[in-house]
Amino acid sequence: MTLDRAVFVFAGCMILLSVALAYYVSPWWILLAVFAGLNMIQAAFTGFCPAAMAFKKLGVRPGAAFF
Repeated sequence: MTLDRAVFVFAGCMILLSVALAYYVSPWWILLAVFAGLNMIQAAFTGFCPAAMAFKKLGVRPGAAFF
């Protein structure tokens, strides 16, 4: 798995987790999905992604988007 795919999987899991928590616990968990979405948008423009940095330190091989 490349770094790009790992970031996409992580972001998708965060959004699905947010929806599940909003349904079962509190609607305020939607803010987690908002944060994940905003982070994906800013990463597309700036190339800075904390999740990509964490996965890189864990040894995930680089992809095309995050170096």
